[in-house]
Amino acid sequence: MIVKNTILINAPIARVWDALVNPEMTKIYMFGCETVSDWKPGSPLLWKGQYEGKDMVFVKGNVVEIDPPNKLVYTVIDPNSDIEDIPENYLNVTYQLEEVGEKTKLTVIQDGFERAAKGQERYKETYNEGIGWDPILQEIARLLETS
Repeated sequence: MIVKNTILINAPIARVWDALVNPEMTKIYMFGCETVSDWKPGSPLLWKGQYEGKDMVFVKGNVVEIDPPNKLVYTVIDPNSDIEDIPENYLNVTYQLEEVGEKTKLTVIQDGFERAAKGQERYKETYNEGIGWDPILQEIARLLETS
């Protein structure tokens, strides 16, 4: 159970990388959530936003690997769900960036469903009949290609 989506973005790799780690940028394409992290391996990564006027953490995890501007791996769990907050219930998200001429190929891979609580259900929600990360990738592309 792996969700994998790829997009070719008409922007340099450094700009795409910035969109992935800059809280002002993530807030635009990730449902109003900004990233909070020092972006060091082992450090926490929080996705914060507002709900009904209150600050909330919608997703939390940890930075596993970071190799700017080529690769970022982090874990995720919804702290507002009834899933127990233990390491095996976290999913993995990997961003791989590759220069293709003056464009950037961005691949997102999400895995770890098979060992996580409610893994099949979480996989189905993420995979969403093959859509997966495509809407988010398209928003990142739109943001970078129009600004």
